[in-house]
Amino acid sequence: MEQLIVAVFFALFALEFVVEFGLNELNLRYVRAYWAEKKLPDFFQRNMSAEEYEKSVQYTLTKAQFQRWAEIYGRLVTLIVLFGGLLPFMDRFSKDLASRFFSITHAQGLIFCFGVALVFSIASLPADLYSTFKLEARFGFNKTTWKLYSTDKLKGLVLGILIGLPFLFVVLWLMEATGSYWWIWTFFFVSGFQLLMVIVYPTLIAPLFNKFEPLPEGELRDRIMRLAEQVGFKTNGIFSMDGSKRSAHSNAYFTGIGKTKRIVLFDTLIAQMTLDQAVAVLAHEMGHYKMKHIRRMLVVQTVFLLFGLYILSFLLNYRPLFAAFGLDNPSNPAALVLFSLLSGPFTFYLGPLINRLSRKHEYEADRFAIQTLRNRRPMEEALINLTVKNLSNLTPHPWYSAYHYSHPTPTERIGAIRAISV
Repeated sequence: MEQLIVAVFFALFALEFVVEFGLNELNLRYVRAYWAEKKLPDFFQRNMSAEEYEKSVQYTLTKAQFQRWAEIYGRLVTLIVLFGGLLPFMDRFSKDLASRFFSITHAQGLIFCFGVALVFSIASLPADLYSTFKLEARFGFNKTTWKLYSTDKLKGLVLGILIGLPFLFVVLWLMEATGSYWWIWTFFFVSGFQLLMVIVYPTLIAPLFNKFEPLPEGELRDRIMRLAEQVGFKTNGIFSMDGSKRSAHSNAYFTGIGKTKRIVLFDTLIAQMTLDQAVAVLAHEMGHYKMKHIRRMLVVQTVFLLFGLYILSFLLNYRPLFAAFGLDNPSNPAALVLFSLLSGPFTFYLGPLINRLSRKHEYEADRFAIQTLRNRRPMEEALINLTVKNLSNLTPHPWYSAYHYSHPTPTERIGAIRAISV
């Protein structure tokens, strides 16, 4: 049975790799083919110079070429962890360390899970460092210093310990203390924890990494406040975030729920856009809220969480699964780790379905913004501006974008915008 489990895993693991790698190569060829014609898509011919198009193509190709090797590297790390003896080593190490130095309940499980997570975090550093300080810097996007990068990683580690370990402790306790229906109790706990994070993130966690300042008095703030009042969007503030200290990429979003809900604009977006364009972007974000897109996605995520925990409940004591990856005995911590590592190859095909729903939401939010403002032009100009400034891929392969993109391509969105009646 162990051999069958390994064979099924390898088959699905290889299939996922072939799909990911193949789509990346297909996209590379597609972009090169359009580039060879030296012709910009219709919507950008008047708004993007030949030099800007050249740079966006080079940025797209460079990222895709990097992704080729990053994909291979990431797959090798996963295989080494699963079949290189790391899991049984970490199991023995965590038991020995817990018995010698820690007397708290579930210490072994906490050390085991944290140790495996730490291995993946360290293994991801080379690709992350290259992407940040080589690839992004080459095209003028990276503004992160080595000091800031190191500080961010250290803060992330501390938060992982202060928040992640107590969270994991409760999950392990529920798995042991609540019997055969542990997965239901765990589902309610995890769902409640996620809701709590949505509430505390804007005011307690995000400010640890970025500086948030109330948007200064002026025409932009006044127009956003009028827009929020017009559509019934209640917020506890409009803030500017110092995104420029890490990247030249721009964005805007709203975060939180209830009284913690706030609008956040990157300082790069404020600098790059006209007033009309910035207001259109915010109208789009408000559209997501007013049309309950956030709630829909939360419902989808909640269903996946419940189903995943239910499946995991059948695997907790299935010895062949643990033996297939070198573990002598079933354990709750090992089950959590194995499930997180094995679930990807078994569920990767669901990603395009989620992206399809997300793209539908983007079209709806665009329509909301245009009909609210009674003007198509600011939204179209904002999209063109964002596309040009962020060097977005103007001509992704349709299969690649369907599989990977949570947003429609710029060309698709602009075409849909021009078809909206106002």
